[in-house]
Amino acid sequence: MKTVRRFIAILCACTTSLLAVDELALRLQPALETITPDGLLAHIKVLASDEFEGRAPGAKGEELSVKYITDQFKRIGLKPGNPDGTYTQDVSLAGIKSEPKMSFAIGDKITELKYPDDFVASSARLQPEVKINNSDLVFVGYGIVAPEYEWDDYKGFDVRGKTLLMLIGDPPIPDPKDPSKLDEKMFKGKAMTYYGRWTYKYEIAAKKGAAAAVIIHETGPAGYPYSVVKTSWAKENYEIDSPNRNMDAVEARSWITLDAAKKLLADCGQEFDALKKSAITKEFRPVALNANAYMEIKQHLRSFRSRNVIGKLEGSDPKLRDDYVIYTAHWDHLGRDPNLQGDQIFNGAIDNASGVASLIQLAAAFTKLNPPPKRSVLFMATTAEEAGLLGAKFYAEHPLYPLEKTLADINIDTVNPWGKTRDIEDLSDNNSTLDDLLAAAAKRNGRVMTPNSQPEKGSIYRGDHFEFFKRGVPSFYTGSGKDFIGKPPDFGQKKKDDFTAHHYHQVSDEVDPNWDLSGAVQDVQLLFEVGYQVANGDKFPEWKPGGEFKAKRDEMLKK
Repeated sequence: MKTVRRFIAILCACTTSLLAVDELALRLQPALETITPDGLLAHIKVLASDEFEGRAPGAKGEELSVKYITDQFKRIGLKPGNPDGTYTQDVSLAGIKSEPKMSFAIGDKITELKYPDDFVASSARLQPEVKINNSDLVFVGYGIVAPEYEWDDYKGFDVRGKTLLMLIGDPPIPDPKDPSKLDEKMFKGKAMTYYGRWTYKYEIAAKKGAAAAVIIHETGPAGYPYSVVKTSWAKENYEIDSPNRNMDAVEARSWITLDAAKKLLADCGQEFDALKKSAITKEFRPVALNANAYMEIKQHLRSFRSRNVIGKLEGSDPKLRDDYVIYTAHWDHLGRDPNLQGDQIFNGAIDNASGVASLIQLAAAFTKLNPPPKRSVLFMATTAEEAGLLGAKFYAEHPLYPLEKTLADINIDTVNPWGKTRDIEDLSDNNSTLDDLLAAAAKRNGRVMTPNSQPEKGSIYRGDHFEFFKRGVPSFYTGSGKDFIGKPPDFGQKKKDDFTAHHYHQVSDEVDPNWDLSGAVQDVQLLFEVGYQVANGDKFPEWKPGGEFKAKRDEMLKK
């Protein structure tokens, strides 16, 4: 009898669970049906059209993009997202077009690097000219100071006024028990930490008082080829126009190619591979190179007002409507380069017209809910992501709604245009309970959430969600799956690799008639379900133990 009663109890529990899932599916179905391949494609075609000229901030493309997104939010029925009654948040930016020169003196020999084929360089400082003369060149390994790993690449070496040559990424430290693997206890093993990001390396160089920081580009650790660096930096770039004119930034920041670095080091009597090997131990100390750096960067500056576009769906619960869930996607791309032969427009169809199209479709889906979710939902298209997450950074520093009342940010940066998959990748490294909600939503839909297949690329630090992350707001970001239905096992990885190698930040990122956006719809519908559950949940999403920014959230919620 006990066995029978136990079986009946389990059966009842399973039936209740299935009914709950069916009830959720029925409640959400009218909303989910508004997210369609044709709907996504229609928005992508407009935003990625030649008329929008690559959607550069402060240019014609911004005016058209902001108007289009605002008009869509109004048509859908969203309220103005800014409490001042508008759909935009002004973001003070400065455009910087750099003309750099760089050379090194080694004894009597002067080595000049060719811009932008050998190097790129710029300054975040808003001044018309930067000059660095006769600055000692020092190799500082990975340029990292990480107390939690007992790691310091500087070891008290005075680098004030010097030019730092450093490696990209984290130190790939072998596991002492199995040298064929990386040590998971050091810099997360294969995964990239923030110490591996180029932004950190320039930040620490500034704190140390260096005159310049030069990163040696390598495709593997960087996660993209030098062509991406070249197209991203050899154009007008942007910085937040801060009151101090960014004078606390390092004077000059640069990337050089691996070949240029090897030649430079050889001229200094050093060997690249040997130096790199020496840099993966705690005992590494800076290496003074017998070379002096010379840089001259002429900068054409302009200050202008850019805009984040924000729409709001007000929550239905009077007690909870002042809590917020945010969906983000950046509207900007790389604009137009008149120096190119042939096609000059970086249309940014996948990156990130597709994300903004998804944002608009998500907003439309949420308006179909009756009743609306208990908490309010914000839909924000950010500016200047390509220049360093600047629109998201500005919002996080000047939030329109309190971050302590912001439950989550769900970011969309590129979608899957190649068909349906059985999986969806979690690029957030399982940092919070948002990842659990995504896993459950995938399971309900007969799919599976898989961990980031390329954590070494540091995707977690490369999207707008990271600016919320840094301030303690649980956030997540997904990538398309790789297990494509009806395709060979390697189809997905080949598609991703081809996009990164040939289309990412290139003029060829255009609308393709061969796209199959049914997979994008699958993924966007999952993001809808997650946001819906957060907006109606009994509690805030939580960081998991060991989360990089858990302490920030804990401190925020105590206030």
